[in-house]
Amino acid sequence: MARNTGARFSVKRIHELTKQDLTTLLAEETQVLAVTSSLVVVDCLRQQIKTLEQTVHKRLHHTPAYEQLLTVQGIGTILAQTITLETGAISRFPSVGNYASYCRCVDSTKLSNGKRKGTGNVKNGNPYLAWAYMEAAQFALRFQPEAQRFYQRKLAQSRNNTVLARKAVAHKLSRACYYIMRDLVPFKATKAFG
Repeated sequence: MARNTGARFSVKRIHELTKQDLTTLLAEETQVLAVTSSLVVVDCLRQQIKTLEQTVHKRLHHTPAYEQLLTVQGIGTILAQTITLETGAISRFPSVGNYASYCRCVDSTKLSNGKRKGTGNVKNGNPYLAWAYMEAAQFALRFQPEAQRFYQRKLAQSRNNTVLARKAVAHKLSRACYYIMRDLVPFKATKAFG
């Protein structure tokens, strides 16, 4: 739609479009056909994803750690399941730093005599946990005022580097989730971002 019309549409607006709306917006009939077929494919995929999520949700054994992860604003059922399953037994991490490193939420640099000698071990750790915490950080920035304030502070310190500031929020969430899973306590934003 954006390529053919030059206008941007929200997802909600695209799903509300009727065939008559499409014929008035698009110049050629082939463009209308292309957009309607794409919408049908997206709708089919959405239904299949919903079916898969429901099946996985029924088959998983929900642990107390999973239930406590749901108290974090920004972590829903899918992210909580991903974090729980990819973390495994939290007791295998001796400290919170080890867990944050495993989640790829910390820098991996080699220093020698104060000079940077490389970025070794960047690919060590769990990529799925890195993804999950970055997603959780994105949602936390939408819904948690404490996370928003922390993000703004980090953004100012990092000279408007949004990726670095978002990664800092993900690091804070990974540390908080370590204690949540280890001690089975609910999330407190003031403790995590205070």
